[in-house]
Amino acid sequence: MADFKIKPLGDRVIVKAKEAEETTKGGIILPDTAKEKPIEGTVVAVGDGKVTDDGKSVKLNVKVGDIVLYGKYSGTEVKIDGEEYLIMRESDIYGIVK
Repeated sequence: MADFKIKPLGDRVIVKAKEAEETTKGGIILPDTAKEKPIEGTVVAVGDGKVTDDGKSVKLNVKVGDIVLYGKYSGTEVKIDGEEYLIMRESDIYGIVK
C-alpha cells in the first residue's frame, strides 16, 4: 500500500477498520444498527512523526501493515475511492496486535 492516495501529516495514521461482526456466536444475524463499532484495524498509511516543541522529529511506533487496537470512537471517518477509513493520531492507538 505504498501508493496510498493520501499521506497523513505529523503523528497521524490512516487505519482501515476491521469489518463488524455480522452474526453472534450463537448464529443470530445482527442488523447494521446493532453491530458494535470495530476497535481493530490495519494501518494503511503513516505520517512522518510528531515534531516536538524544540523542533525534533519523533518517529511513529506503528508502520503500514500493523494491526492495531484503538478507542471505539477514535479518529475521523473518511471515504477514499469508496472505501471507509479512519484518520487518527498515533496516541489514539492503544496497541499493536502481534
